[in-house]
Amino acid sequence: MTLDQGVAGHTYIVEKLDLAPRIEKRLQALGMIASTPVDVLNNKNGGTMIIKVRNTRLAIGRGISSRIVVRS
Repeated sequence: MTLDQGVAGHTYIVEKLDLAPRIEKRLQALGMIASTPVDVLNNKNGGTMIIKVRNTRLAIGRGISSRIVVRS
């Protein structure tokens, strides 16, 4: 599944980042790499979602979250 399908209040494990190299490197610098747990804090209808990665809150858009593959 992809991160944009995640439910608020659940934790997922990053499997793969399928993003443009520039964006992928930025997220990796923030600690989002394969096997990292990601908490979904807010996932409202079609807008920006708020996640927590390594004790850092991030707001990411649907275009990015739909290209991050995760597992439960």
